[in-house]
Amino acid sequence: MSRSERAQLREWLSHDDDTGVFAGIEKTPGVCGGNACVAPTRIPVWGLEESRRSGATDAVLLQSYSMLTAEDLANAWAYVRTHQSEIDRAIEGNKDENLDNPAFDGPWQGS
Repeated sequence: MSRSERAQLREWLSHDDDTGVFAGIEKTPGVCGGNACVAPTRIPVWGLEESRRSGATDAVLLQSYSMLTAEDLANAWAYVRTHQSEIDRAIEGNKDENLDNPAFDGPWQGS
């Protein structure tokens, strides 16, 4: 089995299409705008992905969000891969809010 086939198999195993459940990720209406969050936190997956796109490494994210584990990040990155357009829309939809929110200024952004 090739590396990409193994990655795809892991992705399939972590996602249950029948129930809409994705390992370690939850969407709750009325919580964080209904966006996908790392369970059981209110940390939106799109926020983690936006930080990663801005240069944050997994190590920096784990240090910044001490309640997260490496497995949480792996689940978030798997979710991003399979829900790319949803994540892109969430990042775009929250762009103006993030510019004025000091919580989104991380050590990876030189603040």
